[in-house]
Amino acid sequence: MATMLFTQTVPSKTLTCTSLSGRNLNSNRLISISMATGRATTAVPSPPQRRRTMSALEARISLVAALASQASSVSQRLLLELATETAKYVFPKNFEARTLEEALMSVPDLETVKFKVLSRRDQYEIREVEPYFIAETTMSGKTGFDFNGASQSFNVLAEYLFGKNTTKEKMEMTTPVFTRKAQSDGVKMEMTTPVITTRLEDQDKWQMSFVIPSKYGANSPLPKDPSVRITEVPRKIVAAVAFSGFVTDEEVKRRESKLREALKKDGQFQVEEGTSVEVAQYNPPFTLPFQRRNEISLEVESKEQ
Repeated sequence: MATMLFTQTVPSKTLTCTSLSGRNLNSNRLISISMATGRATTAVPSPPQRRRTMSALEARISLVAALASQASSVSQRLLLELATETAKYVFPKNFEARTLEEALMSVPDLETVKFKVLSRRDQYEIREVEPYFIAETTMSGKTGFDFNGASQSFNVLAEYLFGKNTTKEKMEMTTPVFTRKAQSDGVKMEMTTPVITTRLEDQDKWQMSFVIPSKYGANSPLPKDPSVRITEVPRKIVAAVAFSGFVTDEEVKRRESKLREALKKDGQFQVEEGTSVEVAQYNPPFTLPFQRRNEISLEVESKEQ
């Protein structure tokens, strides 16, 4: 026998019964009996609504919006980094000037080699340079300042500094960029007469080097490019001359000759035997000629030694 539960609703005078058991009634159905008509109607609950799925177009739009938001954040960070780096060149620092030419020169606000000025002469100054590490490569050109050879060497060293090393470390740019002629004393063989010096293959080659940031020192990352060498430059005393404009081989030869002649008259220091001229360039290519700071230097030693 079916058991029925009746609920009377007032004032509609409608009786609602729910079947708890029975052959003809489903346990989930509601049966409404109208007092006016005497008819019974069955109400079936509606199926649960499905969650609306995102169309392919909407998914693409959502992805583009997310990427745009991320790109905006990255762009802001890159712009900040770019502004910080640009400020180092737009607001450069100045060396202590001895002449009007030097007063117009400027150098980027980057880490540089540390030195102490021991004395100043009319044409040059004597400096004691502290030790530092360099990344060095041999230039491919026949001269030290031909465009192709200098560009290739610069790019090789820049790649090392900006991550092409064993630890993928991205180091900060420093100044200056050094260029010097490879030093070689040759191989001397003592014979009866004369003493013969054989010429080494790379004796006329030039070398370019970047200063490695001082925080790395002896722990500098090793280069992946075998043409790059990491070298420590020991403490040294040099005679240095600053000049503006663009560096050429002819200009370097002229200024080196003039510096050597001036040092012959120095009562305290003399050019160290076998030393080669070294050229330092402090500025990026877009710097105006009269603002560029270049230096040539020769290692010297005390005449009392």
